[in-house]
Amino acid sequence: MTQFTSDRLLLFGATGDLSRRMLLPSLCALDAEGLLGPDIEIIGTARSDMDDQGFRNFARESLEQFLPAGRRGSLAQFLNRLSYQPLDANDIDSFHALAEKVGTPKQGLSIFLSTAPSLFEPTIHGLEKSGLASGNVRIGLEKPLGVDLASSKVINDAVASAFPEDRIFRIDHYLGKETVQNILALRFANLMFEPLWNAAHIDHVQITVAETVGLESRVAYYDDSGALRDMVQNHMLQLLALVAMEPPVSYNATSIRNEKVKVLHSLRKVKPEETVTGQYRAGAITGKAVPGYDEELGKDSNTETFVAIKGFIDNWRWQGVPFYMRTGKRLPKRTTEIVVQFRDVPHSIFHGRGARTVPNRLVIGIQPEENITLSLMAKVPGLDRDGYGLRSVPLAITRPDAFADHQRRIAYERLLLDLIEGDQTLFVRRDEVEAQWEWIDAIRSGWEEQAQEPKTYTAGSWGPSAAIALAERDGVTWHE
Repeated sequence: MTQFTSDRLLLFGATGDLSRRMLLPSLCALDAEGLLGPDIEIIGTARSDMDDQGFRNFARESLEQFLPAGRRGSLAQFLNRLSYQPLDANDIDSFHALAEKVGTPKQGLSIFLSTAPSLFEPTIHGLEKSGLASGNVRIGLEKPLGVDLASSKVINDAVASAFPEDRIFRIDHYLGKETVQNILALRFANLMFEPLWNAAHIDHVQITVAETVGLESRVAYYDDSGALRDMVQNHMLQLLALVAMEPPVSYNATSIRNEKVKVLHSLRKVKPEETVTGQYRAGAITGKAVPGYDEELGKDSNTETFVAIKGFIDNWRWQGVPFYMRTGKRLPKRTTEIVVQFRDVPHSIFHGRGARTVPNRLVIGIQPEENITLSLMAKVPGLDRDGYGLRSVPLAITRPDAFADHQRRIAYERLLLDLIEGDQTLFVRRDEVEAQWEWIDAIRSGWEEQAQEPKTYTAGSWGPSAAIALAERDGVTWHE
């Protein structure tokens, strides 16, 4: 692939919520640090009818609301990079007007496409017909990329008709988070972990993505999607792949994505009794009463707002090790974490002195706090007249403490910069997406065959009791 740094960035959906909360603040923060080239121009487009100044006013309001003042730099400098062109994706003439607005880049164009799945095909067609897909052009695709394997292939085929794979950047914003990237450093830059990172020494792995929010502004999308498609298919399977992958030959896009896709192809088909689905009912979050899903939606629905899965990876490294995954809305706290539970020591020399060992546990916190905690056994201070005391103590690394001189970034900062500069390492390849969908579709098919309906759970709880039983019947307790 020819490397180039784009001097034009075209944002589709530029007046939407994602742009307001994430994209414009990320770009402004990058500009404030001098990480955007001096000549880069940012063109926004959406259905909204506004001119350049209207878009700059919209951007200013967004930045004042969502980006800390200390990270804005010179707002005037950033806002002067912005321009805007209204677009109707179903009108080919709109794309010709957009192409005129973009002009002729000196180095190249990067496109960030955040649009409804139904508009993918006409948008790609419009880009191609207007000349915006030819030459040094990359395209970044925001999810959702379909609702199943078949629809995903339709979208990917449409994009592939205009862009080769080395110019397609499929976005999973979790991969832009520092702690997610740190999984690779933890595993492959420290000698102590990799020799133990296998079925002989690890008992199980837990991955939790918990949200306290309900539907908010995503009513139509979420009811058509559900927790399995919204969270497991992309974010959680990417986390699993990073935890479980073999060591790549080097840190580059091809090597890392090759290893991730091997993991995804090794996922065992899930049995019906290895999944639990749920849907929240009215309850309380942090002491505040919240309505049930059916009340928020305004109708009855069988869409799951919670899912727990016991998965296995059928390969040499992980044979027999369960990977427990759970995600849900209206849970007690917002957290994303990975727990690696090691096995106990094979023989304790302290047993005869009344001491009990506890297996080591590695907890990787991703949000809201970024930290890594390793529990170790240590002697309790004392003269041991009544027995030898052992206690599990945490060895904790919190990112603000370890890297106090570094600014905490929005995940999209890294992803937008990599799109502009052409680094695909933190983006998802087509075969990864399709392997993820194949596994997810098989789970949904199993639910349909079993006529499985979500079990209710009270908002503010950790989901249906069956999810607790899913782990506890193996002697495992969810980390909370």
